Amino acid sequence: MKTALICGVSGQDGAYLAKLLLDKGYTVYGGSRDAQMSSFRNLERLGIRESVNLVSVSINDFRSVLQTLQKVKPDEVYNLAGQSSVGLSFEQPVETLESISIGTLNLLESIRFTNQPIRLYNAGSSECFGDTGTLSADENTPFRPRSPYGVAKAAAFWQLANYREAYQLHASTGILFNHESPLRPERFVTQKIVSAACRIAKGSSEKLTLGNIDIARDWGWAPDYVEAMWLMLQRDIADDYVIATGKTHTLKDFIATVFDQAGLNYQDHVVSDPQFFRPTDIAEGHAYPAKAKLKLGWAAKHTMEEVARMMVDAIMTRLHV
Repeated sequence: MKTALICGVSGQDGAYLAKLLLDKGYTVYGGSRDAQMSSFRNLERLGIRESVNLVSVSINDFRSVLQTLQKVKPDEVYNLAGQSSVGLSFEQPVETLESISIGTLNLLESIRFTNQPIRLYNAGSSECFGDTGTLSADENTPFRPRSPYGVAKAAAFWQLANYREAYQLHASTGILFNHESPLRPERFVTQKIVSAACRIAKGSSEKLTLGNIDIARDWGWAPDYVEAMWLMLQRDIADDYVIATGKTHTLKDFIATVFDQAGLNYQDHVVSDPQFFRPTDIAEGHAYPAKAKLKLGWAAKHTMEEVARMMVDAIMTRLHV
């Protein structure tokens, strides 16, 4: 029976990954900055909070990371921790860089220091690519990040690649494109849209004000994507993979699907306000995830339309309870 440590277990991906690993018979440790004070609502919503061994670990603190590895002795470590909002990274660039880049470096150095055969998964991001226009990004596409978040994720990616080469660590990065679920908090635009549509469908007279709704992204289903993370660590050779559906849609398409599922016409309820545009943004995000299909046997199981509908259905179900 394997033991896994998930740093950032309280987030969307951390919770779904914990469930996947528990279903596979793993002993799962979930790391959080303060395990005694965190609510772990996502673990509760998936019905697995009592099955996860919760530990306090700050990945910004090398000593904390090292002590946790020595105590838990994991076979696999999944680094999903760090500031996770692109928008917030413009307001908190230092915290974003430290929590993502320094945090990843602390994990790499701690694994090297323990000299244990630990396999590390690192959560990369399509934000590293920046604006590739209509070009579909793969593992060889150059990075040109356009946000502090993207810069931090790019730094973490190259740190990992360097440690893999220099010290032969089994360390892999998943360059994940957008992936959503009912566990997304409302500060993410997809959940903000879904929540507003459901409230309006229930009688709210509010208008939903958003930034640029003409941006285009590749949206997938988070439970599909955590399976790809696990598959990377089962390979004999560590490597990096683009994880995406391979299909791109505008935010307007996502909004229309959500409001349609709620029985509404989005044009009656949504306003685009330039005041909410980001200082720099990616107009379009296109992905070419062929390597994941070839090497991991992984492909996304759900389309953007299915994701949007499942997110609406989840909130509508909760509202009926």
